[in-house]
Amino acid sequence: MTLHGKLLSAVAGIALVSLAATTAQAQTKIEWWHAMGGELGEKVNAIAAGFNASQSDYEVVPVYKGNYTETMTGAIAAFRAKQQPHIVQVFEVGTATMMAAEGAIYPVYQLMADANEPFDPSGYLSSVVGYYTDTEGNMLSMPFNSSTPVLYYNKTAFEKAGLDPNSPPTTWPELGEAAEKIIASGAANCGFTTGWQSWVQLENFGAWHNVPFATEANGFAGIDTELAFNSDLHKAHIGQLADWQGDKVFQYGGRRSDSAPLFYSGECAMYMNSSAAYAGVRGNVTDFEFGVGLLPYWPQASGAPQNSIIGGATLWVLQGKPADDYAGVAKFFTYLSSPEVQAEWHQGTGYLPITNAAAELTASQGFYDANPGTDTSIKQMTNKAPTENSKGLRLGNFVQIRDIINEELEAIWSGDKTAEQGLDDAVKRGNELLRQFQADNS
Repeated sequence: MTLHGKLLSAVAGIALVSLAATTAQAQTKIEWWHAMGGELGEKVNAIAAGFNASQSDYEVVPVYKGNYTETMTGAIAAFRAKQQPHIVQVFEVGTATMMAAEGAIYPVYQLMADANEPFDPSGYLSSVVGYYTDTEGNMLSMPFNSSTPVLYYNKTAFEKAGLDPNSPPTTWPELGEAAEKIIASGAANCGFTTGWQSWVQLENFGAWHNVPFATEANGFAGIDTELAFNSDLHKAHIGQLADWQGDKVFQYGGRRSDSAPLFYSGECAMYMNSSAAYAGVRGNVTDFEFGVGLLPYWPQASGAPQNSIIGGATLWVLQGKPADDYAGVAKFFTYLSSPEVQAEWHQGTGYLPITNAAAELTASQGFYDANPGTDTSIKQMTNKAPTENSKGLRLGNFVQIRDIINEELEAIWSGDKTAEQGLDDAVKRGNELLRQFQADNS
């Protein structure tokens, strides 16, 4: 090649590099703060990468910001400093706090309408959507990682105890009897344990039995709500769990998912926790076969079982970014909600598919047949149409209220308080925080 040819080639190469850089710079970056670490974080990155590869106008940049509490408080602080992301993942107990942040939130229903993106709330699971809508039924945030608690059980231990390994207990009395037989047979040393005790044994317990956790439709009808989880049914339930500790029918293992190793090791034959714990159970259980069943219910409760409620988190959009950026956020939400993306997320994590189409796609792909029990969460959430007792919870200062509940439940488990004393004290202390929230937002 002549010197002239080499110069032309070099200039052309520089021009291509410059054009590529200009194209990259032209992409609008959409910052997404999330609380998904480890393998879940990798799946979040994969979703963002999939969207980025599907178009060339926007680049979603996922940023891990710690646990749920750290992510939410960090986003609030960033907003005040005018350094907020476009999207922040907030767990369900932060819903009331986010709703109260007037001027900071760009409601999803408004975002999608403004961007002319196709958006039909009826296509989402009603029990998921209901948690994140206003009093007029408008969706405020985008459902993402929604889960509900289920019953995991050791099929091998059931068989050793002479129980049907394909028929998990459906009522609490049946669960107690099964636990006693398993312990007597030596198949396990403990009947059952639970993760996230407030969420499973009080919050979802109320929904599953169609009794209120709090007044004012569990907080949906107003911020002048008061806690109500010290009902006779709640007290009887927690009292029974406390009594069962003496015979190892129940064993407390910690506030979050600290109890998981008790099930993984075979120490406890049953374990109640999030449907999203499925991947962890599947990955850690190596010495026995496990199954998944519905949460048990007390048969004396009229109308039980009702439907369970969700945990997990949604994606909230924060105001204050350039107007054109929000078209990219809306396009990303459309991509995120697509049946293919949601089906893959559901199948890989155990979180609920947020749309009916994603659940139908998963079923048509044979996933539920190949992985028995993975549709339990959907069956449980859609068991009956939600009532005001089973739509969800919307309580201010709920993060701190859960801390109080944990403290009082631990006092009950240790024998320092009766179920009646502990739950009454939890309600009294929690109501003080609700009045504080009401005063701050009136």
